[in-house]
Amino acid sequence: MNVAFIPVRGGSKSIPLKNIKPISGKPLVYWTVKAACSCKYIDKVYVATDSDKIRETVESFGNGVEAELFSKATVIERSAESASDTASTEFAMLEFASNYKFDNIVLIQATSPLLVSNDLDRGFEVFNEEGTDSVLSVVRQKRFHWDNDENGYAYPTNYDAFNRPRRQEFDGYLVENGAFYISSKADLIKSQNRVSGNIKAVEMNEDTFFEIDEPSDWVIIEALMKKNGIVAPKQIPEIKMFLTDCDGCLTDGGMYYSESGDELKKFNTRDGMGFALLRQKGIITGIVTSESVDLNRRRAKKLKLNILEVGCKDKLSAIKSICDDWRIALENVCYIGDDINDIEAVKAVGYGCCPADAMPEVKKVARYVTKANGGEGVIREIVEQIMEG
Repeated sequence: MNVAFIPVRGGSKSIPLKNIKPISGKPLVYWTVKAACSCKYIDKVYVATDSDKIRETVESFGNGVEAELFSKATVIERSAESASDTASTEFAMLEFASNYKFDNIVLIQATSPLLVSNDLDRGFEVFNEEGTDSVLSVVRQKRFHWDNDENGYAYPTNYDAFNRPRRQEFDGYLVENGAFYISSKADLIKSQNRVSGNIKAVEMNEDTFFEIDEPSDWVIIEALMKKNGIVAPKQIPEIKMFLTDCDGCLTDGGMYYSESGDELKKFNTRDGMGFALLRQKGIITGIVTSESVDLNRRRAKKLKLNILEVGCKDKLSAIKSICDDWRIALENVCYIGDDINDIEAVKAVGYGCCPADAMPEVKKVARYVTKANGGEGVIREIVEQIMEG
């Protein structure tokens, strides 16, 4: 079995929590996890971290429309010792090897977001060649190197200064870019090193020379990602209408009753501000629910919503009818639902969302799964996403 090992720690000094800082529209670690999950030779992808925030971020990749893509990925614990400033990457690899079963391992560094699955495919194809023990990724550099002698005088180390070659005639030299390293588990344990034995190099795009270590690297690599077409697809279309189910989204889904038998529901005031922000942007707002109770009518009135559609057995048909009335395309609708009767609507609209505690079937099709549970500010969180998008 081939596994990918991606160590990410929360204690970065130069750029705090850099592994989940957005770059090209996604957290930094997203790009290498995506490349690993897309590699046809990798069976399982392990992201090792000591940070709860990083764990939460990586696990969120498996929600919504990319659930299948990231199904190979698993987040595992990384010891404090292996995540310290002084611990080597080999220490983390060996710690992993002592706890997990696999045949071959590819170490992938999250600081190389220009890595794509094709690079990893080529790496494993070379690794599988007869006589190859390890593989590392490199780029070819065509720079003229100099050094100083014992007297302090400079001299060229990789060319003849009196016969300066033209770039097209200069083979250059290979440089590690730190993107990936492949080895067998047996050789890793025996050598205590990420590569050993007969090592082969796989050349990557010259742009991948750069790794993210300092803030200045961030600007350079983000520009190179854009140049190479490594950008997040636009997640949020233009939203002209914002609709939500009531129970389980605006509320926690609980059914509360007073001693006199009155039905009670708990709403979140932050959601009220979310609807107010939508109104300021001229976005049509409403509730589409299978229930027909006075509580929902009073809440919709207080929130100053444009639409209250009650008693809906077929949510998608209701939403299509509303769109026809307002002359708004489904692509420009955000809908939030939490249960199986919401699935078709969540799938059909431009931006289908659900709460963190929605039914698993809904989470699989949602474009966005909130961090909040139903009744805990779900609407406000999604509104913030729309405003930022």
